[in-house]
Amino acid sequence: MTALSERSVPTVSSEELAAAAGVNSAKLRKDFSYLGSYGTRGVGYDVEYLVYQISRELGLTQDWPVVIVGIGNLGHALANYGGFASRGFRVAALLDADPAVVGSSAAGLPVRHMDELEEIVETQAVSIGVITTPPGAAQQVCDRLVEAGVTSILNFAPTVLTVPDGVDVRKVDLSIELQILAFHEQRKAGEEPDRGESVLDRAPGPVRAAAAKLRRAAGASAKRTDAKAEPEPAKGGPGQGPEGDLSAVMPA
Repeated sequence: MTALSERSVPTVSSEELAAAAGVNSAKLRKDFSYLGSYGTRGVGYDVEYLVYQISRELGLTQDWPVVIVGIGNLGHALANYGGFASRGFRVAALLDADPAVVGSSAAGLPVRHMDELEEIVETQAVSIGVITTPPGAAQQVCDRLVEAGVTSILNFAPTVLTVPDGVDVRKVDLSIELQILAFHEQRKAGEEPDRGESVLDRAPGPVRAAAAKLRRAAGASAKRTDAKAEPEPAKGGPGQGPEGDLSAVMPA
């Protein structure tokens, strides 16, 4: 819709929008009806009005100040991304704790020290924080953002963040997205594990180590369960083991 608006296209049909979005046109019309926009038969939808309606529902009709914490390569790239401003997001400040980085600039903004975080959040009414730090520092940064009053966090650090109720977190892990693509590429190429070889045998080292740890934990748990559930020796009868006890059956 934004691209159509930039090209000064006045109206667009549901069929054209459905084809561009890869969805069914009837479903698209039904979804738009919830916005109060029914379009005009034979004409389509007014592009500018529909952009406004969608922006209103997404909360993009107001200015959203954003702070980016961690100004390494990724932080620089995000600071220079032009798509934020066109969608209502204003980068209010760039923050870092590294003295070698503080004082430099990115996208025309100075990189300020983390000690200024609370003041920036309060004075600029920041409610959205972006974390692009190394994983070891991400939780501490998250805690400070939340304590300062930030209630929405976009996390690029490859770690899971713990936040209190009322705080929303969205995680972006580029390596996971690449792994998903690699999986699909392998399937398209028809590669199958050799006979006697499991998929895990081809997995990266950390994945194999994690799987082995889970197997050991499952084995230990099963042994404890067997020990607790071991019945009293029985006198004869089918299904007995060599010492008269029932054969253990491992759950699948």
